Formats: sequence, structure tokens, C-alpha cells
Amino acid sequence: MDHLLIAVVALAVSGLAMFSGFGLGTLLLPAFALFMSVESAVAATAVVHGANNILKASLLGRHAEKRVVLRFGVPAILAAVAGAHLLGRLTLSEPLATYGFAGREAMITPVGAVIGSLMIVFALLEIAAALKGRAVPGRWLPLGGVLSGFFGGLSGHQGALRSAFLATTRISPEQFVGTNAVIGLAVDIVRLTVYFGALSAAGTAWKPGPLVITGCLAAFVGVLVGKRLLHKITMTGVRRLTGAMLLIVGVGLASGLIS
Repeated sequence: MDHLLIAVVALAVSGLAMFSGFGLGTLLLPAFALFMSVESAVAATAVVHGANNILKASLLGRHAEKRVVLRFGVPAILAAVAGAHLLGRLTLSEPLATYGFAGREAMITPVGAVIGSLMIVFALLEIAAALKGRAVPGRWLPLGGVLSGFFGGLSGHQGALRSAFLATTRISPEQFVGTNAVIGLAVDIVRLTVYFGALSAAGTAWKPGPLVITGCLAAFVGVLVGKRLLHKITMTGVRRLTGAMLLIVGVGLASGLIS
């Protein structure tokens, strides 16, 4: 049952993430947490997420828009380091509020409230922009890189804000996916290096188990299926899907239902 649940979640979400650019880590973490400690679930999710980006970058990285990668990706990587350093301080902060929901305790944290609120704002702007067909000027790309990288280092939710900015550029669906994959992989390398370095320094040993392998394989299948459908997707469809997922994840983070 555990392997089946992880496989279904990883396959379905990785397929959607091909077009939205985010969602795999956010939705896979709670699934892993059902069968292991939170710390192990975070590590397991990080491995699947990184492996997933390696496959996407190898398959579609050639479509990446180099100008966008440089103007967005470099600031994102630098800001991710700053966000990771701030994480240690904010994790000591008390929750803003706690409440019961569906038999579990939901906590509204400072980080979740800030990132969730940002996602909701971007979601509303994204949905409106998709309907009007407008694009954000390229001069805003470095700012988008700083925001997505910083909050990626802070909480791991870097894909959502990155996609919100990239979806507004004048690029094709193939370029969107390829650019997203290349930048996401670069930030993942930084995050995973810091994360597992911290685990090693703390004397915590962690090795991927069978569930992680199941998650990786299922996520790979999702990527391959998504790649076959990529030519049928329009950029307007990508932007609408991105906006909808931003809104769902943003509400979940801001309300404490997603941690």
C-alpha cells in the first residue's frame, strides 16, 4: 500500500509538474511523511525532486532559453544561499496560529504565511494575465530569480514563484519546460548540497530506501508521459494551469494545511 500510494502521487504530480513547473515536492512530502519521520520524508522528497529535474533537464534542457536562464537563474542561485541561511533562524519562530482540521493540527508559520500570500497574489495576476495574453517585461526576470531563489532556499517552494515569472515570458511551452528544468536543477544542486551537508555535520546518517526508489521511478514515468503530451499544450494552457496550482498551494501554505 505504501509503495502504491507513493507511486501514484509521484507519477501524477510529476506529469502535471512538466507543464506547471512545480508541485512535485509540495505534494510528495506529505505522502512520504505518512510512512517515515518528517526529517526522512524531507530527504526522500529532495532526492526524488532532484532526480526528476535531472531527467527533465536531460530530455528538454536543449530547449532552454539561455537569456532567461542567465537573467533569472543566476540571481536565483545566489538568493537561494541567503534563504537557506535565514531558514535556521525562522525555524525557531513560534507559529502564528494553530487549529484542528480533519483530525490533524494545522500550523500557520511565518514562512508559510509569507510564501502562501505571495503565491496567491501571483496566482491572481497570472490567471488575469493569461486571459489577456500579456507578458511581463524581461527587466523583471532578475527580481523573479531573487524571489524564487530566496524562498526556495528558505522553504523549498522555489518552483512555484519561478513558474509564475517564467510563464509570463514570450517563450514556447518547450522552452518554458526546458528553462524551468535547467534553473530548477541548478537550485536543487545548491539546496541538496547544503541540506545533506547539514545532516552530515549533525552526525545524521540517511540512505535512500525502497520507497525513494519507487518515487523516483514513478516520477520518471510521469516525465516521459508529460513529454509525449507537450506538443499538445499551448502557453495559455500552461499559464492557466500554473495560476490554478499557485492558488491551491498558496492557500494551503498560508492556511497551514500544507507545511
